[in-house]
Amino acid sequence: MQRKRILISGNEAIAQGAICAGCNFYAGYPITPQNEIIAYMSKYMDKSGGVFIQAESEIAAINMVYGASAAGARSMTSSSSPGISLKQEGISYIAGSRLPAVIVNIMRGGPGLGNIAPAQSDYFQATRGGGHGDYRLIVFAPGSVQEAYDLTQTGFRLADKYRIPVMILGDGILGQMMEPVKLTAKKNKAGLRKPWALSGCRGRKPNIVKSFFLREGALEEFNISLQKNYQLISKKEARYEGLNLLNAKVILVAYGTMARIAKSAVSQLRDAEKKIGLIRPISLWPFPQEPFKIKNKKLKYLVVEMSYGQMLEDVQLAVSGRNPVEFLGRSGGGVPGEEEIINKIKKIL
Repeated sequence: MQRKRILISGNEAIAQGAICAGCNFYAGYPITPQNEIIAYMSKYMDKSGGVFIQAESEIAAINMVYGASAAGARSMTSSSSPGISLKQEGISYIAGSRLPAVIVNIMRGGPGLGNIAPAQSDYFQATRGGGHGDYRLIVFAPGSVQEAYDLTQTGFRLADKYRIPVMILGDGILGQMMEPVKLTAKKNKAGLRKPWALSGCRGRKPNIVKSFFLREGALEEFNISLQKNYQLISKKEARYEGLNLLNAKVILVAYGTMARIAKSAVSQLRDAEKKIGLIRPISLWPFPQEPFKIKNKKLKYLVVEMSYGQMLEDVQLAVSGRNPVEFLGRSGGGVPGEEEIINKIKKIL
C-alpha cells in the first residue's frame, strides 16, 4: 500500500482522514478551535468529488447531514463545544433514524461561551447521548495527530457498519498541534451499497427514514432494537491502550491530550523506579472494561482530566469498588501538568 508522511495539524488530519474514508458530504459552521477542519474541507472536498456547504448555522449543518445521510452519502460535520450543543436535537434525530454520520467535536472551555482554550468537559455530553431519548454515539478520543487521521476513517467504517452516529472527540491542543502523519492512498468507499437509503425506489419497495413512531408499542420496539445494537457495539468495539499494568501500584487513567502528559509523567516515575502504569481509553463509548479487571487489592487508580470528574464516573463504575480511585482535574482552559501529576502520585504512594 502506497504511503507518504506529511506534517499536518490535528484538525487537518481529521479532514484528510474523512476525505480518504470517502466522505462525500460535509456541512459545517465556523467556530474556534476547529476552523481548520472547515477550511480544509472547503478547499479539498470539491477536488475529491464531494460536496462542501458552509451552513448558515450549526443547526442547519446537522440537519443537512441528516438529509445527506438518509440519501446514502458518507456525511460529516464538525464544531466545538457550544456548537455541538446546538446540534444535539439533530444528532438525536440521526440516531433515532438509524443513520450513519461522523460528528467532530474539538472541545473548548465552558460552560457557556467559555473561552477557546482546550478542555475535556464535554465528556458527559458525548458519552451520555447529549440530546433527548435513549440513544448512544460511538465516541473515539484520539491521542495523537496520526490517531486523529486513523480514527476518523474507522469512524466512517463503523458508522456504516452499525448505522450509528460516531463522534471524534478532541480538544484545542490536539486540533492545533502539528505532527508527521502517515497517509494511506485514498480508497473511496462512498459507493458502499446501502439498501435502506432514500436513493429512488424504481425496482424495489420504497424506503422510509424516520424517528417518529405513533402506533402504540412501536417506539418501544424500535428502542429495544437500538439497545441490541448498542450491546453488540459494547461487546465488539471497546478500545484502549495499556502500559505497565501488571506490576503497577498506581495506574493513571487519562484520554486524548491529557494522556500524552500522563505518559510523560509515567516515564519519569518509572525512571525513578516507581511502579506506575497507564490506561488510555481510546473509545469513550463503549468505555473499555477489560483493563480494570486486574486482581490486586493494593492497586490504586488516579484519573486525570481536563474537567472536574466526568470520565471519573466511568472509571469508578468499571473498578466497581475493588480499588480506591483518586482524581486530579482542572477545567476552563487549565491543563494538569507533569509536575502536578507526579506530586499527586507521590502523595498516593
